[in-house]
Amino acid sequence: MRRRKRQLNEANLPLMEHLKALRKVLVISAYAIALGSIIGWLVSDQVFAYFARPVTVLEKITFITTTPLEPMLVKLKVSVVTGVVLALPILLWQIWSFVLPALKQNERKYLFIIVPSSVLLFLGGASLCFFIVMPLGIKFLLFVGGGAIQSTPFLTKTSYLSFLLAFLLTFGLVFQLPIVLLILIRIGVLTPQMLAQKRRWAVLSMVILAVVVSPTPDLVTQLLMAGPMYLLYEISIWLGYLIVRRRDRDLVA
Repeated sequence: MRRRKRQLNEANLPLMEHLKALRKVLVISAYAIALGSIIGWLVSDQVFAYFARPVTVLEKITFITTTPLEPMLVKLKVSVVTGVVLALPILLWQIWSFVLPALKQNERKYLFIIVPSSVLLFLGGASLCFFIVMPLGIKFLLFVGGGAIQSTPFLTKTSYLSFLLAFLLTFGLVFQLPIVLLILIRIGVLTPQMLAQKRRWAVLSMVILAVVVSPTPDLVTQLLMAGPMYLLYEISIWLGYLIVRRRDRDLVA
């Protein structure tokens, strides 16, 4: 009985070590976000002013406050978002330190390609959203049907900030498509030939996905989301050929 109990304790040891490592990652990440949020609090007004540019450049659009707590909540939310952005290098380092020990020696090098590429794609999607999609979407939604002539649109800071963050997060996550496809190609679940043959179904799936995940129901925003998705899909096919060729060459060697 004692021997069996000792064997169970030894079997549970790796799990406990992983939990301790995960706890360390979460604690350090929380401290990093908290420190970044303190800095973000100091510049939150400037950050929100920049976030609000798609609205403030338009005429006859005014921000209003509907509750006493709204200015404080908006400032706090902007501070946390800024804190996450400032803490991103530490967060990524903690994620790498947690994941790398679980990989084989010859697999660790791929994380140094996947993670930076994922960050760049996320920032690319968020930038496309903020500089192109948001200005067009705001104009379309607020002025469609000549509503600006009949009345003056008013926006609350809370609703606009939630709307903007939903847009940025959606576009950033959608732009992770090449990473997912290339990983599936690398492990052999998909092939570039398979992706090329399924182009029609891929286009249909992207349009449906754009309709489902788009924060707004307007066709303009959905097309601006589906178009880059298809471009990334085509890029993934050509990069997939390079990955398969590299993989086959490594197997031969």
